[in-house]
Amino acid sequence: MTARTLEQWLEWMEVNHPSQIDLGLDRVRAVAGRMGPLIDTTAPGRPRVITVAGTNGKGSCVAALEAMFIAAGQRVGAYTSPHLFSYNERVRIDAAAVDDASLCRAFEAVRAAMADISLTYFEFGTLAAFWLFAQADLDVWLLEVGLGGRLDAVNLIDADVAIITSIDLDHQDWLGDSREAIGREKAGVFRSGRAAICADPAAPASVGDYARQIQAQWLPVSEAWDFNASSDHWSWRPPVGCGAPALVDLPLPDLPLPSVAAALTAFALIMADLQPGGWPALRQAVVEGLEAARLPGRFERLRYRDIEVIFDVGHNPHAARWLATRLAQQPAPTRAVFAMMGDKDRDGVIAALASAIDDWYVGELGGNVRAAPSAALAVALCQQGLRVHTTDSVEEAWEAALRDCQPGQRILVFGSFFTVAALRSRVLDAAAA
Repeated sequence: MTARTLEQWLEWMEVNHPSQIDLGLDRVRAVAGRMGPLIDTTAPGRPRVITVAGTNGKGSCVAALEAMFIAAGQRVGAYTSPHLFSYNERVRIDAAAVDDASLCRAFEAVRAAMADISLTYFEFGTLAAFWLFAQADLDVWLLEVGLGGRLDAVNLIDADVAIITSIDLDHQDWLGDSREAIGREKAGVFRSGRAAICADPAAPASVGDYARQIQAQWLPVSEAWDFNASSDHWSWRPPVGCGAPALVDLPLPDLPLPSVAAALTAFALIMADLQPGGWPALRQAVVEGLEAARLPGRFERLRYRDIEVIFDVGHNPHAARWLATRLAQQPAPTRAVFAMMGDKDRDGVIAALASAIDDWYVGELGGNVRAAPSAALAVALCQQGLRVHTTDSVEEAWEAALRDCQPGQRILVFGSFFTVAALRSRVLDAAAA
């Protein structure tokens, strides 16, 4: 086979399979079997695996886990999706994105094992990440589910600890049209006899029912563990028997606290296995990790001239409600640069943020066939009685919002990964000039 660049591999992956989403583990399991043992989750001394599922907050949970484990001296591989700027962001070892050459070697290994089996873009990339992690001397694998849980390629690996961050309506065409159905799909990452953490305080009954059915160690928030926050710190109550003490006066992270608290619960469970009796030294690792944990595009705040700019990739009503809560904590006149995908619940997102945003600026995401037309977004905004400014592109929407913004006001750029990716570098470069 002629050697491919990373860009050529990604182009090939886009067209290799007839559909973008094809849930199921049979094909990916068959190819993994041909690649040799990627991980034996029953062997002594093997890496521990944490799988993170959920409607929102998965990336934040992984970022918090990654930072805490690194602060504790563990070698960590993290597989997440999607990416903002480069595919390399999806596969990290000790918080560093892997290089092009390593990804190409991994893609070659997956392609050699495929034979007559076709894989989707995500399935192919997942096996490549597993292959890279298997080559490294890692203590912990962190795996973010792409879609759902039960039939997602990440679920090929039996997790020592599985986390569900939140459950809400999204991807209904694939996961079901109710929270009960979606919760059951996400609960598919749980394993018998292993920890099953849920950070959603109103999780549908299907989640706990499945955990008990398979005899997983069911650990729902507010029952098995809990957390509380004040204006400048937070505290955490651990599950009984994990060996960790209750922690108080923890620094508030720049990430959703429920996801971070779930991450701390999983961290404590894994470290009880890797370093039994390691507290209180591990408390310092928790503090250092919380202070270091960042995730581009998740309520990411920057200063541009005399205004605050917030980037957030939230793209469904659940994420929009959380975003509205965060904005309300520090009220200020807010202008939003807004674009989102056409298959998302635009009315639900707009309704959740209607009272938090004063002016909306919409524009096209050039070249993105999945994006909702700006005219359609403008209609949806007008139907809810909101003030909207329509431009030809998100770049023009940003410039218009910037012209109208006064010192002490802020601009929110949100609606999808693509919206944030289109503007984040532009704003960072301009702010640094």
